[in-house]
Amino acid sequence: MDKTARLDEIVAAHAGRDGPLLPILHDIQAEFGCVDEEAKRHLAGALNLSRAEVHGVVSFYHDFKSEPAKLPVLKLCRAEACQARGCEALAADISAAANGKCEIETVYCLGLCTVGPNAMIGTDVHARLDIPKLTKLIEAL
Repeated sequence: MDKTARLDEIVAAHAGRDGPLLPILHDIQAEFGCVDEEAKRHLAGALNLSRAEVHGVVSFYHDFKSEPAKLPVLKLCRAEACQARGCEALAADISAAANGKCEIETVYCLGLCTVGPNAMIGTDVHARLDIPKLTKLIEAL
């Protein structure tokens, strides 16, 4: 299936929904690993929006990327609750463990504040992390 047809399917899946732009963008990001210029143009036409409107939303939210990541992405929560549970020590030591196996991205809250520190790889969230657990996750990539 070509990209245009898949974009049409994603848009159609949200037909009739109020404010479909963000859910569609999330689906495009999940499907293709990014929201590139082709996707923005196609989405603008399909939703009767200007390219500037679509680009404005894409560029506002840091989760939307303009090109796919070259490596798996590990999102490490560094919000206050995770800081209180030791994420700063994880952040300091994680780059050595990552060693070119993944990209480390800071996020602020994965919604599991009581069981932090937390990280997300793909759509999987991992809680109660320490250096050995996080190293094992990275080695499994």
